[in-house]
Amino acid sequence: MTDSPFARLGPQFLADPYPFYEGLRGADPVLWMPELFGIGGWIVTGHAACSAALRSKHFGKEGHKVVAAEKLAAIPQESAEVAERRKSNMLFRDPPDHTRLRGLVTQAFTPRTIERLRPHIAEIAEDLLSSMAASGEADLIHDYAFPLPIIVIAELLGVSPADRDQFKLWSTDLTGGINLGASIEDLTRTGRAMEALSAYLTEVIEERRRAPRADLISDLVRVQDAGDQLSMDELLATCRLLLTAGHETTVNLIGNGTLALLRHPEQRAALAADPSRLGHAIEELLRYDSPVQLTVRFAMDDAPLGAHTAKRGDVVILLLGAANRDPAQFAAPARLDLGRENAQSHLSFGGGIHYCLGGPLARLEGELAVGALLRRMPDLALAPGEVEWRPHMVLRGPKALPVTF
Repeated sequence: MTDSPFARLGPQFLADPYPFYEGLRGADPVLWMPELFGIGGWIVTGHAACSAALRSKHFGKEGHKVVAAEKLAAIPQESAEVAERRKSNMLFRDPPDHTRLRGLVTQAFTPRTIERLRPHIAEIAEDLLSSMAASGEADLIHDYAFPLPIIVIAELLGVSPADRDQFKLWSTDLTGGINLGASIEDLTRTGRAMEALSAYLTEVIEERRRAPRADLISDLVRVQDAGDQLSMDELLATCRLLLTAGHETTVNLIGNGTLALLRHPEQRAALAADPSRLGHAIEELLRYDSPVQLTVRFAMDDAPLGAHTAKRGDVVILLLGAANRDPAQFAAPARLDLGRENAQSHLSFGGGIHYCLGGPLARLEGELAVGALLRRMPDLALAPGEVEWRPHMVLRGPKALPVTF
């Protein structure tokens, strides 16, 4: 791919990207980088500027409308070919299509609707921990952080949780294509995974058309059959998004959050002694080590960006992980403080119209997963060795997390 400041960073950055972010912010919280992808672009590390851009109608997702095709091709996750495939995906759309598509699934993810799942999610967590308990050791990602949210989202959608290992393979390939370090091979795998998952979902959709059930896919099929402007491509894209995004963020939340607690035993002990603080603690864990580190926007017209002005067609990389460590917003931001009063002002779920639809579900899953771990495994400890991180600039989380208990 063409050059970017991220392409030159290795394992040290993956293990701890925050010193690098601090250096960028020290230069300018809104930094123009001429060499970015060979076409130039903005790197935003300041909380105020990130928050404003996320909420501004002047910064959108549909880069193909304002960026020349040859320039768009320089951005791995926004190449013309991939952009074409994503035209049915609400995550990459602006109003009015985004508004229409998001409105079709919003009711399934309201806080009130999600809260009804609390007993069942707690039961899943207990079952997974019981399966782990006998051995005295486990990979917390493989055995706990991954299966919990994939079981939940699979059941919500109406696909078989028994296929979760295959979902994981597809999800890894799909998310590989949104990595700023994505190669041609990554993008090819993304396309193949998209086709394979679509074929799988097509079968499920046809089954639900013949015999509806009490699940989200059946609800979406009813919307499509009612002629409510939902095409088959949009239905498939929505199901793909919910299945993959519905677990990716939570896997990293549980993994990153547990790792932070294990590395800060005094904070962990205080939380274990007072589980009523779990809900607020999750906000600080999200801030401290965000599961999603960045998101990309395009200037849809000339618009203010911090103290600068972005020009129509400019690429804007919003470093959410950096914004969450901005000292202008958070006192002593490198310190994990589960009692931090303004932790909830983090940007880990984005903001504005693209605020993470699954935020309430991820919060609840994180709260229940971490709470069950603290209660059931008070002696939980990291196994010897270095933590290996996923080689991803956008989605941050351990590739594996060996623990003993």
